[in-house]
Parts: sequence; structure tokens; C-alpha cells
Amino acid sequence: MAVIICTSCTTTDDGIGDYIPTPSRLEVPTLFEENIIPPIIPSSNLQTEEGVALGKLLFFDPILSSNNTLACADCHATANAFTDPDRFSDGIDGRRGTRNAMPLFNLAWNYNERFLWDGSAFSLEQQAFAPVTNPIEMNSTWQAVVDKLKQDTTYPELFRKAFGTAGIDSIRVTKAIAQFERTLISSNSKFDQFLRGQTTLTPQELNGFDVFMDEARGDCFHCHGSDKNPLWTDNAFHNNGLDTTFKDLGLGAVTGDPADNGKFRSPSLRNLAFTAPYMHDGRFNTLDEVINHYSDGLKPSSTIDPLMKKVALGGVGLSPTDKADLKAFLLSLSDFNFTNASKSQP
Repeated sequence: MAVIICTSCTTTDDGIGDYIPTPSRLEVPTLFEENIIPPIIPSSNLQTEEGVALGKLLFFDPILSSNNTLACADCHATANAFTDPDRFSDGIDGRRGTRNAMPLFNLAWNYNERFLWDGSAFSLEQQAFAPVTNPIEMNSTWQAVVDKLKQDTTYPELFRKAFGTAGIDSIRVTKAIAQFERTLISSNSKFDQFLRGQTTLTPQELNGFDVFMDEARGDCFHCHGSDKNPLWTDNAFHNNGLDTTFKDLGLGAVTGDPADNGKFRSPSLRNLAFTAPYMHDGRFNTLDEVINHYSDGLKPSSTIDPLMKKVALGGVGLSPTDKADLKAFLLSLSDFNFTNASKSQP
């Protein structure tokens, strides 16, 4: 990669040229504009063309790991809507975590501003801090990462162009990565096209949507949105009846409130064709297993969500036809344009 030469610089007293980054606006999909509030962009980290480009480079660069072998993209694969097709990701030493990597898209519309399965990160910028120092993941230190970036032949100039002044630190690294991640927007599934009047759904998909919305059948929309919520998640935290007792406390381990034990963030239902396995611990390999869980496999516990209304019956008790149709509808939320467009690397 060639060094980018600044063509519109001013010069500070220390002789280092300053660069004014180019503002960059997110391309907000029409359905998002019609149904939900604008994206959340922190005033401390406005989008710029140079910042996004730097963030994308860092996302795919293993330089962030201690032995230069693991990049963010290795656990958030583009072909899988930026998640891991394995149940648990391998860190640099082959050690494995206990949660499935969350997919990354439409992150600028997370209104409760808690990230990760357990809500332990309070911003997209903060979310990017932990993997670098996590001993199971990249197993490095921020000082070591910053030193490598400063010694690199290209990164110092790229950071200066992204932030207007010279300097590399952990805050700027995570800001750049967050800027790139906010550009990962998925909005062109078959169901999106249907809502825009560009295609039709099959009778099976239409009935599946009815099952999804019907409180007497699927009753899925309370946690996962509807045609009026193109995120297909409420981004809130729920105990969805996976276990009677909890090895992983989820949100409860973060808040310290026993009432939050076993609660995890509702993932978006977009791109389910690419994001298996499912649930926070990847316990379900197929959508059929997920649907069977809500139909017949709910387990009671002290913190079970009130929305799991039929837990005493084991679930909502869907017919085989409704199960098949619900699956067809859920797959219609997959955005093949998104995964194809995201495959290009720096």
C-alpha cells in the first residue's frame, strides 16, 4: 500500500502538516427513514471518508493481535454477515471463547447503546477495545499495538489524514474501526424489496410473516420487530427460555442484578441465511432448531421473560406447516447484496 501524500495540508509549529478530513454521511435506507429515527453518530466521532477507510484497513489487519495472525475479520467474516460460522471463535493461541461472535450490521441504529450479547460495552467505540487485550482473543496490549502502528510505514500518515493531526493511540484506533462498522448497512433483502413494491412474496413466505406477527401463533414481533421496524430487533435483553439454570449470567453479570440473569441481547433476524449457528452460545445449528425451541422447547426459570407467554406449555406449539412457512419468511430477511458487497477487502 502506497503512502498517501497530503495535497491540502496546513502546517503546525512542530512542522507536522494537518489535514482536514472529508465529511462522510451514511447512506440511510429509505425504509429506515420512513420507520425509525436517524442513525446515532456520536459528536466525538463524526464519520469521515478517511476515518472509514482507516477503520476498514484496521478491521482486516492482523497487526492488532500480539503475533500478527488474527484480525477482527477472522471472527467477523464478511461472507457470514460479519459473524463466525463456527460456534466459538479461535483466538491467536487456539483457545476458544464461550459465545458466538455477533454479526455486524446496522450498528448505527442501536438505540439502547449497549453492545455485545451481555450489554457490557456502552458504545461501538468501547466495544472495539476489549478484543485486543482479551487473552482468549488477540492477547495483546494497547501499548504494543500502538507501537507497531507507529513503526509501520503507512499507518502514521493514514491516522493523520483520518483525524486531522498526527498521533496514534487506542482511542483513535477504536474510533476508526467504529466509523467503518457504522457503514455496514443491510437493507436489501427480499422482504425489503417486497415492502418497496419491487417483488412479491410466495404464499409460504406471506403465511410465515402472518405466523411471525400472530400472537396466537409465532408471537415473534415483540422482541424482533415487524415490517415497521426494519432492524428486526428491539436491541433489548431477554431471557428466552434456553435454560432453567445459567452457566452464563449474561446481562446479570454486567449489572449485578439477579433479575437480569440469563438475559441476552435480541439479535437482528436479518441475514439468518448466513449467520448460523444461532443464540449467544451458538447452540442451534439450524433455523429449524431455533423454531422448534420456541414452539416446543422453552424452559422455565426465575427470570424468564413475560413475553414467553406459553412457557408452561413448552412453547407456542406451531404446526409443521406454520414452522416451514415461518422459516421461509425468516430467510426472506437475508440480504445477499450485503454479503456480496462486503467481501471486498482493502
